[in-house]
Amino acid sequence: MRVDPNYVSNLANALDQTQLRQQQWSQELSSGVRVNSLSDDPLAAGENVLLLNQIQRDDTFTQSSSLVEGRLQVADSALGSVVSQLTQAISLATSANNGTMSPGDVKSVASQISGILDEVQSLANTSYQGQYIFAGGKSSTAPFSTSTASSPAVTSYGGDGGVNYIETPNGQRVQLNVPGDQIFLGSGANSVFGALNNLVADYASGTVNAAQAAADTASLNTALGYLSQQRVVIDDSISRLTAASDSVTSEKTQLTTAQTNLMQADAAQVATQLSLAETQQTALMSVISQLGSGSLFDKL
Repeated sequence: MRVDPNYVSNLANALDQTQLRQQQWSQELSSGVRVNSLSDDPLAAGENVLLLNQIQRDDTFTQSSSLVEGRLQVADSALGSVVSQLTQAISLATSANNGTMSPGDVKSVASQISGILDEVQSLANTSYQGQYIFAGGKSSTAPFSTSTASSPAVTSYGGDGGVNYIETPNGQRVQLNVPGDQIFLGSGANSVFGALNNLVADYASGTVNAAQAAADTASLNTALGYLSQQRVVIDDSISRLTAASDSVTSEKTQLTTAQTNLMQADAAQVATQLSLAETQQTALMSVISQLGSGSLFDKL
């Protein structure tokens, strides 16, 4: 009868392998993770890296979009308040233009529209987290200031025409701002500040030049309509950004589920494998122990 001369070494190697598998399955069972190192499953480990990179990308976009969406919401709210202020100014000017007011009442209208102009300028200089939202790319400095050295007064813009964008994970670009000069200092009759300053000058003396005041009131109406068009750009950006954020959130949920399914250990299966390994280890140790109590030929 032939006897394998390496039988003890083979049994020891088998015992080592069984103990290694037992350790691996014990670790899987305690951690709940199937792949703890590249050697456990190189393909799954590689797929996991790709999934984690995609999840990281989605997290980065979600964080960025939350910040810029807050900025857009503040911009939209500010423009909504400007619309209300301009509507009030138009109502005041229309009343002053009907020719029934006393000089004192007309001067009062001038004072009220001047207050509206100050409020609109304050809204145009709205900041969010320390950045002026209507200053274009020069967001560290208040963009609008008014000089009363002349009559009508002149409101100037200290920002620039810079437009910022954010790119969604699917490659779309969403506009994040509209430069303030485009909103408040449009050319001709589209200038909000131009119309307001003209109306203040129209009524400051208490005497109304009906034709001029009517023309300036019409200009403010036109400027209001133009500003509302610029606000549509902000509203559209908010809608697109919200849609992109919802899409990314949904994608992240799917990616996280896929990553969990890829890496998560099957507890029932691992418990069975661990039990088998423990049984095999006990059997091998029993055989080795018996062999150690005598010669091989005693067991034959």
